[in-house]
Amino acid sequence: MAEPLKNPRRATVFILIVVFFDMAGLGLILPVLPRLIEEVGGLQLQDAAQVGGWLYAVYSLALFLTAPLLGALSDRFGRRPLLLVSLAGLCVDYVLCALAPSLLWLFLARIVAGICGATQGIANAYVADFTAPEDRARAFGWLGAALGLGFVLGPALGGLLGAFGPRVPFWAAAALAALNLLWGLRALPETLAPENRRAVVWREANPFGILTVFRRHKGVLPLVAIYALYFFASAVYPAVWSYWGIAKFGWSEVTIGVSLAAFGIVWALFQGLFTGPVVARIGERRAALLGLAIAGLAAAGYGLVPGIVGVVVLLIFHGPEGFAQPALTAMMSARVPESEQGALQGGLGAVTNLMMLAGTLFFAQVFGYFLSDAAPVQSPDAAYFAAAALLAVPFVMLLRRKET
Repeated sequence: MAEPLKNPRRATVFILIVVFFDMAGLGLILPVLPRLIEEVGGLQLQDAAQVGGWLYAVYSLALFLTAPLLGALSDRFGRRPLLLVSLAGLCVDYVLCALAPSLLWLFLARIVAGICGATQGIANAYVADFTAPEDRARAFGWLGAALGLGFVLGPALGGLLGAFGPRVPFWAAAALAALNLLWGLRALPETLAPENRRAVVWREANPFGILTVFRRHKGVLPLVAIYALYFFASAVYPAVWSYWGIAKFGWSEVTIGVSLAAFGIVWALFQGLFTGPVVARIGERRAALLGLAIAGLAAAGYGLVPGIVGVVVLLIFHGPEGFAQPALTAMMSARVPESEQGALQGGLGAVTNLMMLAGTLFFAQVFGYFLSDAAPVQSPDAAYFAAAALLAVPFVMLLRRKET
């Protein structure tokens, strides 16, 4: 059993590094995944986009089914061992992808990644263990910034390494995950004090039983619905960004990587530097409303943008969307006791990935359909217009909800 946490600042630094390298590994593979799917499956771009959607869906489904259990186990055994298991699973995933002789291997690799993909949810619970409720939006913003910076390094490096072949970035991602695992084994402290641990409630340690946790605490379930709809609509970016850039502008792997890196810089700046001050000034609810409003406007903008200069302007404008997730998460976290933070974050991880699963499938199919001969109008932008319309729903729901 781990000793009680002695140095919160050190724990914060460690978890930010873990999350940063975790996301950098994921970002490495994004610029080359379309080409790897085309190579392994012998597919055209529009078909590769749909297969890419199914790959993301398989990952999200596996994570949806296991995230509540991993969150509950972290409430029982601590955050550290579950984080280390997650990092080991990512290492295996990237090796399988690098060696993949067929699409089946890619699907198996994403299932492994999904089963072990508890990093972000448990990282949120890890931070909540030693952060006061009023400071959690700022702390969750820091985690979001670490994710964004990972996207700066990962896609940029992945785009450059992709010039040597679509499998090379997967080997680099595997090495990064292995180094992250070794770092965690050596330096990652435990944050969940023994007196705050609880036995696993098995009926709640599944995607459907977790609703019991959401219902048990007043005000959580309506916020979960808003959170879920937001993530469904925001799935448009992992679903189609790379394919949209190729289809609309003829982007290379390097350009895709640079665009994702630019997005990561903006995201990190807004979440890491501005979430805390904005929440302190206008409150969590208004910060979330601002983020949701910007999200809808930005999605519509990508559908209308005529060239790379417009994309750059939109990337900067898009930054305040980063307030939405940490503000909503902090609002829910404040309503749940310390002994159930892992269950809450595991449940939110399940919700996130179910919505990302459904959203990725939906937007990948929309993108593929509107590039096919069957579409009444061929356009690579239809998915972004659909996302903009959908993002209006959680904004209105939160706007109509009274602040408590």
